[in-house]
Amino acid sequence: MDYDVLIIGGGVGGLTLASKLARCGIKHLVVEKEVKGGLIYKGELLQPKSLQILDGVDVLTELEAHSYQLDKIHTYEVELRKGSSPKTLYHSRLNYDWLPTKYNHARMAPHEKIRDLLLNKAKEYSAFDYWKPASFVRMKQADSKEQIAIIKKDGREIEVKAKVIVGAEGRISPIRKEMDSTLHSMQYNHHFLTVTFPRPPTLTEATIMATRTHFVGLFPLPDNQVRSVYMIEPGRYKEMRKAGLDPVFQAYYDFMPEMEGYVDQIKKWKDIQLMIPIRHNTSHYTEKGMAILGDAAHSVHPMAGEGMNMAIQDADVLGELLCWMFTNNRTEYENLLWYERVRKPRSEFVSSLSHQSALVYSFPYKPWQRIRMKALRHLEHHPRLHFKHLLNISGMGMWKMNVLDWARHIGFPPGESFRYKLEEERMIDHFFKREEDYPWEKI
Repeated sequence: MDYDVLIIGGGVGGLTLASKLARCGIKHLVVEKEVKGGLIYKGELLQPKSLQILDGVDVLTELEAHSYQLDKIHTYEVELRKGSSPKTLYHSRLNYDWLPTKYNHARMAPHEKIRDLLLNKAKEYSAFDYWKPASFVRMKQADSKEQIAIIKKDGREIEVKAKVIVGAEGRISPIRKEMDSTLHSMQYNHHFLTVTFPRPPTLTEATIMATRTHFVGLFPLPDNQVRSVYMIEPGRYKEMRKAGLDPVFQAYYDFMPEMEGYVDQIKKWKDIQLMIPIRHNTSHYTEKGMAILGDAAHSVHPMAGEGMNMAIQDADVLGELLCWMFTNNRTEYENLLWYERVRKPRSEFVSSLSHQSALVYSFPYKPWQRIRMKALRHLEHHPRLHFKHLLNISGMGMWKMNVLDWARHIGFPPGESFRYKLEEERMIDHFFKREEDYPWEKI
């Protein structure tokens, strides 16, 4: 069977790519092995750039009806007090409306809903083909103008020819191995428990609560649900399971007493997933007629909520490039390299940003908490720091920190946050422009 593009993996990244290829008439096949979806937690936070991309493939309007809008992220540094509400030591806010764009908010949506909307949109086009369940087996030797993949479907092995094969199958990526792309990875000194449960009516905005030794993140979902992440020490998961659910419920009550009657609707440990944060980057994203995207190419610490968004942004750049290549009959491998040139520096920047965010909560020392509170205060109140951070996590642009910015985080020069003016023209100048997202169009 012959296709222009073969996509291994039908998650959000693979289906975003498929939706873009379908719109420009590129004949392609998506191969997805999971019948009901994997058991591993998948991202639900959509940052502004992802909203812009989903708008471009005509799924955002419908998604808005199945998602929850986040305008702010609240961070509380607290001191837990047994039997009463925690004492707030500091409360900071990040406001998405600082971004001068109509996509000046984030959205929380169930992962499967995002996936289903993309799949249904791709199915509207005759260029889209979808095999599920089916799985990649191996590559077969082919000439320089085509790739041949062996796909297992209905118990049979089928040869699929394609000019370009894309690995969008997650961290354990067979396509990455075929490309011999080297993986550089690291783990962290903490794990997370993540679970969805009914949301108390007082919890209406994204909320992070931290003590010197504990951390919980609460992100509202539609249908009066909330997604939570709770930081634990490595190795503690088995002990907690043996102790039952009551200590887990109490941990939430300690942070937010109004959780009583909501978090305790979790009925079994099976509903709670253990998330082990891993950061990895690969040596290259393309080779011959192959490319990788999403977790196959990079995996980031979940603190900044970037994993799924990076996959969507990969798919956007790669999709636009493949449409240009096939539409203009310029399918040489050299042109596929544009994808890596655009996405690799950006992905590694976001990976570093997420890593820094993780370190902020990785050390249980009182002086470290005081430094963290001071940094949060200046991040909130200094216009340059506030906008830079939002821009970088939003995906809409990139503005790197410099030495003076690090000094600003600890309040130097004194009083500058009240004097500093950040003009909208300068803010917009740091947004990605079309020629930066798709530089091959200038050829």
